[in-house]
Amino acid sequence: MSEGSVESPSGHRVTPPSVSPSSSLSRSQQPPPQQQQPPRGRQPPPPGADPVAFAVVAFIAVCFLLISFSAPSSILHQVPEGHVGVYWRGGALLQTITPPGFHLKLPWITQFESIQVTLQTDQVRDIPCGTKGGVMISFDKIEVVNRLRKEFVHETLLNYGVHYDKTWIYDKIHHEINQFCSAHSLQQVYIDMFDQIDETMKEAIQRDCTRYAPGIEIIGVRVTKPNIPGSIRRNFELMEEERTKALIAIEKQKVAEKEAETHKKIALSEAEKNAQVSKILMEQKLMEKDSSKRQQQIDNEIFLAREKALTDANYYRHGFNYQNLCLCLCCRTLHINCLRLDTSYQLIAFGRCLGSRRKQRPTSLNLHLSILS
Repeated sequence: MSEGSVESPSGHRVTPPSVSPSSSLSRSQQPPPQQQQPPRGRQPPPPGADPVAFAVVAFIAVCFLLISFSAPSSILHQVPEGHVGVYWRGGALLQTITPPGFHLKLPWITQFESIQVTLQTDQVRDIPCGTKGGVMISFDKIEVVNRLRKEFVHETLLNYGVHYDKTWIYDKIHHEINQFCSAHSLQQVYIDMFDQIDETMKEAIQRDCTRYAPGIEIIGVRVTKPNIPGSIRRNFELMEEERTKALIAIEKQKVAEKEAETHKKIALSEAEKNAQVSKILMEQKLMEKDSSKRQQQIDNEIFLAREKALTDANYYRHGFNYQNLCLCLCCRTLHINCLRLDTSYQLIAFGRCLGSRRKQRPTSLNLHLSILS
């Protein structure tokens, strides 16, 4: 049997239609339909999938995310440094207070506000007021330096809202300035008591804040010069000029008095200096005289001691001879007196014992010699 014929069941040979060699070759190379492999590379999309619709959906999702993160009602929000974040949900203030940084919230449901808790300066402008005398004046600007304490943020916002400073600073400044001006005259407000307005405002605002809103702390108040009518300002300027002239005259008088006092002090100083010099010279002369007097006394004492020593020496030298001479003179004088006594002495004796009495009669000379011996 040839390659290109097929035998039928009846025994006849059936020749198939002739085909070209190329077509027969391609058919021989093709696999059966159930065994055909899909082409390599990109996979075919699933049934019902459209690439254009997928791209549109992805674009819408990206836009939604961008809008959600950038709009005020976005999911991601930032709290700057020096602030805290507070939140409202359905109009009710939440207890949540967030520190500085990035945080998340529910979009379109939770509202967010950043509240400053560091020092801030509120400027209140154009504050009209009337003085005690009925003159209308106005303050261009009053600055109030204040701070909201972090631990009182929730309480303050719950009672007075986000714009709490309008109630306790802006409106309070208007009230206190009008109270102050209505109790004082223009002279007091503009000149005499102007330096006390800032302290008065600070004390008044802080007193009420401490009582009703303890989280608000008033650091300082700065008040500018009020605006007054032009005619009154001119009168004040003239009065100030006259006061300045008077002060200049007073200062000149004080300068003249100071100069006279200075000259007087200089003269007194010169006189005191001369007096002190004279006193020093006099004391110097007195000291010289005293020194010479002491020196003379010392010389006199030396001379007196020397003469006394010489006198004592002469006395001791001649005293012994004098005593001996006196002793000799005394012995002779006694002898002479005894002799005189013997011549004047008469002894009368009676009886037998005349001879013995005569022998025993003592003489004054013997008595004297016995005494001397």
